[in-house]
Amino acid sequence: MENNKIAVGLDIGTTKIVAMIGRKNEYDKIEVVGIGKAKSLGVKRGVVSNITQTIQSIQQAVDEAESVSGVKIEDVVVGIAGQHIRSLHHSDYITRNNADEVIDEADIENLVNQVHKLVMLPGEEIIHVLPQEFKVDSQADIKEPIGMYGGRLEANFHVVVGQVSSIRNIGRCVKSAGLDLSDITLEPLASAAAVLSVEEKEAGVALIDIGGGTTDLAIFKDGIIRHTAVIPFGGNVITDDIKEGCSIIEKQAELLKIKFGSAWPGENKETEIVSIPGLRGREPKEITLKNLSKIIHARVQEIIEHVYLEVKNYGHETAKGKLIAGIVLTGGGSQLKHLRQLVEYITGMDARIGFPNEHLAGDSEDALSSPSYATAVGLLMEGLNRDDREEENTIEEVTLEGTDISENDPAIDEKPKSKKKKSFFDKFTESLKDFLDNAE
Repeated sequence: MENNKIAVGLDIGTTKIVAMIGRKNEYDKIEVVGIGKAKSLGVKRGVVSNITQTIQSIQQAVDEAESVSGVKIEDVVVGIAGQHIRSLHHSDYITRNNADEVIDEADIENLVNQVHKLVMLPGEEIIHVLPQEFKVDSQADIKEPIGMYGGRLEANFHVVVGQVSSIRNIGRCVKSAGLDLSDITLEPLASAAAVLSVEEKEAGVALIDIGGGTTDLAIFKDGIIRHTAVIPFGGNVITDDIKEGCSIIEKQAELLKIKFGSAWPGENKETEIVSIPGLRGREPKEITLKNLSKIIHARVQEIIEHVYLEVKNYGHETAKGKLIAGIVLTGGGSQLKHLRQLVEYITGMDARIGFPNEHLAGDSEDALSSPSYATAVGLLMEGLNRDDREEENTIEEVTLEGTDISENDPAIDEKPKSKKKKSFFDKFTESLKDFLDNAE
């Protein structure tokens, strides 16, 4: 099977912007043909704070990916995160006109559209509506109601809400960088697609993606997303604390954190010292690794406790909410030494580091399977899966158009509908594109 369909994932993070170009090989694994990385200068805590700098960083990452791969990038799948994202739970129902007809996609779409009409706070907009369990008449806990009979269709929804202006700013940056926006995906969902197994999602798992500016949480149970949250702290606040606590510049603080940092202060002895070069002829500074790990430990503990509070609010200890698969840590911040042990100590739950290598082709570079690329791999997967879905819909439509069905044929009702069902992110992406086009 020859597959030349290319997709591009664009991860606009607080620390770095990554453009990843890839395609699927004959084994349905992802072959990364090019990757570009640029320092993210205009993004603070997942939100664009400087349009010009963000556009330049996007262009730099895209140019690098293009020169490595020899592929011209035209459209991208972009992730959204940031402290403006919040989620809520909502139940809603519709009463169907004819209970003797089976429930179809149109009924579910009507129900979801009803949820989209919820009144939000000023400046906020619903960006994702995820159905969880359905209820048909008095029958509860239904995962797939299509094909069933019933008069009342009810569902529990996980609703993700974000600031319209923040999302439009990302759209504006992508468009101004000369790219088309093919899709928008919530970053915790992209990371989850890259590092979680189907079994973990079924058993119950909390994904913690520790980025530079934010820490994203996604909880899955019974294969369904149950809770998402964005904590406005990440690896950068640890670097800031080292900078202040040791009176050194940011670049040195970041290097110290990566090379010598540990989340467990008992690990280092008082005698272990690292020397930092002084600025312009000044004396070098001597910093004990014990002090360094104490600074890191205090901030990491705060981040984990914030996340664990969200996990506890979900009710992880109840029979219904028990997370058997524990915690999966990913993102650049998850590479901090002894972080996994500290997470297990604070939460009492099993933890592992999530690597996106399961979905990558066997001959991929080792660097690509780093947790810091989990979101970019997830966005690339979303782009490739979207292409596959569109191709299936096209084939289905062509097949149905070529089928000779007379108007009086009783089998006409049994024929599947060729109408392409748009996801709610598709609709949101379209409305965002319209807004950006009209703004010009």
